[in-house]
Amino acid sequence: MVRFLLRLLGYIIIAAGFVSLVIDGARSIANSSLQYTPSGLVLSTLFGERMAAWQPLIERKLHPLLWDPVMVNLLLAPAALIAFLLGFLLLKLGTPPEPKIGILTRR
Repeated sequence: MVRFLLRLLGYIIIAAGFVSLVIDGARSIANSSLQYTPSGLVLSTLFGERMAAWQPLIERKLHPLLWDPVMVNLLLAPAALIAFLLGFLLLKLGTPPEPKIGILTRR
């Protein structure tokens, strides 16, 4: 059941990545320059004011250097790329284990 949910969520996130890629492509063609939607903009649209509380929480609870070099760069990354990576990771986690062929079991 968990594998099914991981795969389903992975496919949904990959589909959202394709939608974001198409929107960014249309915007880039219309403006005659490369433009992409940063993942920070998507997260602030989804979470609203709660997004502003992430910085003090990460700096206080985890580590101050985790926010500035790591999270700032992740929030500036294209949303389509982050969606593809997260979706493929969830698909990989949701795959059933490979059968072990060639191992003899004796009873």
